[in-house]
Amino acid sequence: METSDLSSLPGGNAVHQGLEDLAAGKESETALLVLIGAPRLRRLGLEIPEDKANMPEHRLYQLLARSDPDSAHSRYNALIRCLVSFERALEHAIYSKRSW
Repeated sequence: METSDLSSLPGGNAVHQGLEDLAAGKESETALLVLIGAPRLRRLGLEIPEDKANMPEHRLYQLLARSDPDSAHSRYNALIRCLVSFERALEHAIYSKRSW
């Protein structure tokens, strides 16, 4: 699946933006989200750069807490739900195209 097609899936806009941010060396909410999902996303065929700093989960939470500590937890959970929705949709799209 082309990265330009990602936006058609639920959460695809965030993943697409995260991939662009990673390519640009930018540590954003979406870039960290992609790094959190990297193991599964790689298994599904996406090219995700290695995370040299590790612990993207902690870094994402810290980034969210810096901008608004009171909503960091709920925003973190919403982003993770978005990632899981994307992963499931991508998996479904890949496996539904296979002919058994």
